[in-house]
Amino acid sequence: MARLNVNPTRMELTKLKKKLVSARRGHKLLKDKRDELMRQFMIMIRENRQLRSEVEAGISEANRYMAVAGSVMQREVLETALMLPKQEVELDVSEKNVMSVEIPVFNTKYRTSDSSDIYSYGMAFTSIDLDGAVNALSDVFPKMIRLAEVEKACQLMADEIEKTRRRVNALEHIMIPDYEETIKFITMKLSENERSTTTSLMKVKDMVLKESHNYH
Repeated sequence: MARLNVNPTRMELTKLKKKLVSARRGHKLLKDKRDELMRQFMIMIRENRQLRSEVEAGISEANRYMAVAGSVMQREVLETALMLPKQEVELDVSEKNVMSVEIPVFNTKYRTSDSSDIYSYGMAFTSIDLDGAVNALSDVFPKMIRLAEVEKACQLMADEIEKTRRRVNALEHIMIPDYEETIKFITMKLSENERSTTTSLMKVKDMVLKESHNYH
């Protein structure tokens, strides 16, 4: 806590009192923002944990199917089957504002709505395990997109929480105490000056009265 280097005048006192009111208001708003960001962040963290678990499980399932398919199909046949995909996905990236944080929003648009278009091959010469691998990856794909979205959101929100926390601490432990200390100092200084002025006036009054009495 330190006193600001200002002149102890009534004008400065008025300015500092206004600054103190603004600082306290800003402190409350920033604390509310920090608390809401933390609430949203914890929701995102829980979703992130759940999505990651589901994505890892889906990819593991696809790998198991693919391992079996690779063991029962010739490599050339497997590579040919996956060479020309029917389905295409377009990723549209936008943003939404959450407590002054621009959170990314990923939207996917498929070329066709036919669910069978995930299979880029005919079924006659391929293993059913290849179908399982493709299907597992197709199921987990939307979760992978959402996971990327949530992880980026968590990163951005964590950065904003840290910035807000630093600003709250600066106001709470530095600016507001400094304003309060300086206001207290100026108030005491002005009171001392008033008392000194009053004492001087009383002495002048006594001197005037004494001189007036002696004159008469």
